[in-house]
Amino acid sequence: MTEITRHHTAKRMSQIVEHGDTIYLAGQVGTSGAPVARQTQDCLDKIDALLAEVGSDKTRILQTTIWLADMKDFAEMNAVWDAWVPEGHAPARACGEAKLATPEYLVEFIVVAAR
Repeated sequence: MTEITRHHTAKRMSQIVEHGDTIYLAGQVGTSGAPVARQTQDCLDKIDALLAEVGSDKTRILQTTIWLADMKDFAEMNAVWDAWVPEGHAPARACGEAKLATPEYLVEFIVVAAR
């Protein structure tokens, strides 16, 4: 049976879960109250750091789910995302609108990656 390893685990969730060569990240949010571009960059910086911690990187992302508090921020978020994703390594992706944990959060990223 394949081992499951959890990192940065608290009572409610783990920031990273590894199962075989698949890496699951908890939803990442940015600086509360900042503009969506800043929050997006914060999320992507956290994703970079978490993936590096377990021997992966953004070129290995399989799937990303993005939640925006308001779809009016779609273009601004995408400008930051498009600059971050390496050419030829765009993952499968979905983006939708959702009420996030607090009104100060404008965007949340959920990532599944390979090692």
